[in-house]
Amino acid sequence: MTVDAGTQQERVAGRVWTVRLDPYGRPSTGTVRLSCSRPACPDQRFTDGAAAARKAAVAHVNLHLARIRAGGGPRGEAWCACRVADCAWHTPDPAVGARGSTRPTAESGTARCGGPVALTVYADRTGRLWRIAEMCTRCAAAIADCRVLDTAVPPARAVPAGTDQPATTPVGTTGDGVAAVFSDHHPSPATSASPATTPVPCARTTSPDGTPRRAKRWGKIAQRIVPHDLEPDVLRLELIDLGDAFRAYQQRTEPDLALLAELHERKARAFRLWADASGDGSLRHEAQRAEKAAQTTREMHANRSGQPAGATADDAGPVVERLLTRQQAVHARAVLDYAQAHAPRPEAEAHLAVLMLTLRAARAGVGNITGQDLTGWLQDDAERVLQQLVDTDWLRLPGTVAEVMASRPENPIAVTVPALLPDQPRPFTFGKTTRARISGWAQKAVGDRKLRKKKASAATRLLALYTAAHTRPDGHLGHPEDGGLHLDKAAAFCALPAEQVGEHVELLVAAGWLAEVDISEGQLHGQLTERVLPLAGLL
Repeated sequence: MTVDAGTQQERVAGRVWTVRLDPYGRPSTGTVRLSCSRPACPDQRFTDGAAAARKAAVAHVNLHLARIRAGGGPRGEAWCACRVADCAWHTPDPAVGARGSTRPTAESGTARCGGPVALTVYADRTGRLWRIAEMCTRCAAAIADCRVLDTAVPPARAVPAGTDQPATTPVGTTGDGVAAVFSDHHPSPATSASPATTPVPCARTTSPDGTPRRAKRWGKIAQRIVPHDLEPDVLRLELIDLGDAFRAYQQRTEPDLALLAELHERKARAFRLWADASGDGSLRHEAQRAEKAAQTTREMHANRSGQPAGATADDAGPVVERLLTRQQAVHARAVLDYAQAHAPRPEAEAHLAVLMLTLRAARAGVGNITGQDLTGWLQDDAERVLQQLVDTDWLRLPGTVAEVMASRPENPIAVTVPALLPDQPRPFTFGKTTRARISGWAQKAVGDRKLRKKKASAATRLLALYTAAHTRPDGHLGHPEDGGLHLDKAAAFCALPAEQVGEHVELLVAAGWLAEVDISEGQLHGQLTERVLPLAGLL
C-alpha cells in the first residue's frame, strides 16, 4: 500500500515455511507423517522408515527454496519473522536472563533485531523440523544451526517531493535487486533497516558547507553488522578491520595459530569496548567467548610447536612441529611404563615387541600386524620372540607364527592381547586418534633410517624411544630439576645392566640421535639432535 510522499511502504510480516516429521498412528507401525505449514501442501505418510521421510522432507524444503528464489528471494521491506514470534526462536541474551523476562516484542522499541532481511533455513539436530523464514541477519546469527542463504537489499528510501536526487542502485546488487553476500569474500552492508514505519529522511550526498560527503566504511564481524554511527570511530574501524582479517584468515591454505590467537584477542578487546558503548550484554558474552578461543588457540599452538604458552624462543628452544602434543606424550610414557611392567620375558627384544604390540591393540585388545612390521622391529629375532610371547599366553594368534611372518601389508593378521581386551580393567584412557598418533610416533623412532643403517639392536632402539619420550622443550633430556635421565630407570626399560647403557648411548651419538652426551653420578645428560626433535615427547 503506497502512502504519501516522504513515507515508506507499509512493511509486512516475514514469510515462514515450516516442514516437520511426526509419528503417525500406532508406534508399532513405524509410520511417519510429513506436514508443511503451507495450506497448499498436503500431508504425506511414509511407512518405510524415518530415513526416507527425512529425505522427502529435505526435498520438500529445497522445492520451497527454489520457488522463493524464483520469485525474487527475500523481501527487503518485510518484518523480521523471528521478531513477530517475540524472538522466541533463538536463545536468550545471557546478560538478560530467562526468555520472556525482558524479551523484546514487535511493539517494543528495544529489539535486538537489526541488519537487512535474509532468507534463512533452520534444521533441528534431531532431523524432525525444518524452518524457512525471512528474518533479520542479527536474529539469524543468534539461532544455532540457522543458515543464511540470501540477503535482501534494504527497502528504498523515499525522496521528498521537489528534490533532484537521482535514483541509484545499491553497490553489490544484481539487476533484480538481490544482494550477493559471501562472508568470506565481501562484508555485508552496514546500514540496518529500521522496523519502524515513520518517515525516513533521504541520504545526504553533500555536507552542510556544500563539499562532497564521503561515505563511511561498512563491515561485518561475527555475523553482526557494525553500526555506521558507532562511537568512537576508532572502535568502528577496528571492528571492520577485524571482520576483514577473520575472512582473510579463512582463505589461507595453511593455518597460523599464532595469528589466529592474536585475532581472537583483538576481538575480545573490541567487543568489550563495543558492549560498554552500546550496553548490549550479548557483546560482552561474545568477548568472553573470544578470550576462551584465544587461550585454546595458544594452547594448540604450544602443543604443535612444543613451545610453552607465553614462552619466548630464547627460553623455549627451537620451534618445530612435534608429532605428539604434551598430553599425547603423557599417554605415550604411560604405555612405555606399562610395557616395561608387563613384558613376560626379560630380554630387550621381548620388551620392544610387547611395546609395539601394546600400541597396536591398546584400544580393543586386538591389533593388525604383518611380517614386515615384525622384521622391521626385531630383524632376525622376530619369529623367535613372537613364539615366546605366544608360549607365555601374552599374545594369541589366529593361526601359526609362520603364517603371521608370511603376512603382507595388503592382508594383515589380527592378533589378540588378552590383557587388553574390553572385559579386563582398562590400563589406558586415550581415544583412537591418540592411539594412532602414539603408535606412529613409536614406529618412526624404532624405524629411524640411521638406526637401521647402523643395524641398531632392540636395546638401542628402546633407549632411543626412552630418550625421545623424556625430553624438555629445548631438546635436553629429563626434567630441569633432575638435570638428566636416571641411568637405572633407563637401563630397566631397555632390559640392560646400568653399566652397559653407555655403550648404547655411543651408538645413538654415532647415529645422530643424541648430542652433548655426558654420563656422571648415575645420570645421563645430553639432548636430542635437531633432526629428531619432532619426535620429542615433551615433559
